[in-house]
Amino acid sequence: MAKTKSNTIFFCQSCGFESSKWMGQCPGCKEWNSFVEERISSQATQNVKKAVQQVAVAKITEISTGDDKRIRTGMAELDRVLGGGIVPGSLILVGGDPGIGKSTLLLQVCNNLAAMGRKILYISGEESMQQIKIRADRLGNCNDNLFLLCETSLEIIREIVEREKPDMVVVDSVQTMYDEEVSSAPGSVSQVRAATSAFMQIAKGNGISAFLVGHVTKEGTVAGPRVLEHMVDTVLYFEGERHASYRVLRGVKNRFGSTNEIGVFEMRGNGLVEVENPSEYLLDGKPVGASGSVVSCSVEGTRPILIEVQALISQSNLGIPRRTCVGADINRLNLLMAVLEKRGGFHLSSCDAYINIAGGMKMNEPAMDLAIAVAILSSYKDIVIDDDTICFGEVGLSGEVRSVNQCEARVKEAIKLGFKKCILPESSRKALGNMEEIQLVGIKSIVDILGKIQ
Repeated sequence: MAKTKSNTIFFCQSCGFESSKWMGQCPGCKEWNSFVEERISSQATQNVKKAVQQVAVAKITEISTGDDKRIRTGMAELDRVLGGGIVPGSLILVGGDPGIGKSTLLLQVCNNLAAMGRKILYISGEESMQQIKIRADRLGNCNDNLFLLCETSLEIIREIVEREKPDMVVVDSVQTMYDEEVSSAPGSVSQVRAATSAFMQIAKGNGISAFLVGHVTKEGTVAGPRVLEHMVDTVLYFEGERHASYRVLRGVKNRFGSTNEIGVFEMRGNGLVEVENPSEYLLDGKPVGASGSVVSCSVEGTRPILIEVQALISQSNLGIPRRTCVGADINRLNLLMAVLEKRGGFHLSSCDAYINIAGGMKMNEPAMDLAIAVAILSSYKDIVIDDDTICFGEVGLSGEVRSVNQCEARVKEAIKLGFKKCILPESSRKALGNMEEIQLVGIKSIVDILGKIQ
């Protein structure tokens, strides 16, 4: 017979830190009053030695990796972020703000895969079957291979998955699932960890791909213990302003591909539509003949994206000038203004500065430095930058303009959209040589900017 021992342990709701007693501040994440008491049970069986004898170790050279055939989702943007498609038996966590479109995206993927003849099981713990059917009718293309289940008990879900044997499972959301053996409320640290562990066993044991939808905290991270992200194979974040039409799917962890890729979608009445050319989409509506506006190029993974950088510089009436950034790092703005003041001789210390990355995009790449500096000087000097000019480069504390990676891809993207002039680091210009389609203007120092944009 198995011996069962129950005791009490305290968990941090923010990071999952375990303690035998309650503490006011978590030693792991330094959060205050985040510990909750939960009962746990541990079982010690008498046939452990017998089980150990049945487990075999294997030489790494004798292990077969298989063909690693990925499953295409029918959405090129999602396949790009996943690294080429869904790996069978993988566990994928999708997080995002409420109403951002997580359920819509996964239901579209389910419809696409069901139309390809694959059996899909959509498990919902938050919505009824009628609500899901209403969304599916709006998206269109319903298929008989898509099955719905409204259940939150892990034991029942495990039995149904074993019986139906689907090719893919979608769980919306993991915070609503509960294990009867864990004596805590659904959504708690223990329940989320138990639910993720259960679906990981289902996915790995049966070769079923599983998508888990995760709620996010006010900081924008997936709710629950941090171990949740460590357990899954891939973590995707669905980002974007709720009142804007575009959405960005970003991979922050991927055991089967790059974590630098992004997918861009546009939310419409009939669901999410892929944006094949984000540069053209983000530059739509760029003002003509306005100072403080310049186009730059950021690289996300293998994809160069052209975006508009806007700046507004005005004399301040406050004792401490105001600095505001939307879509860029405020510390980077302060650094660049200090460099322009010290190395370039521009008197910006008494000016308010407002920086905006048009379209609501968030870009923290160092290659944006030169564009931000050019936009600041354009607004400060009231100089209009030509609409066919693009610039990128990293600015150092000495005022030097440093080279960035994938310069050729950035220039080719600019050529594709009709730009005629590119301001870039001198070292990058020498590496690229001369190009007939575009004029390459290289600069070595921040001091040279004013002469190149006038």
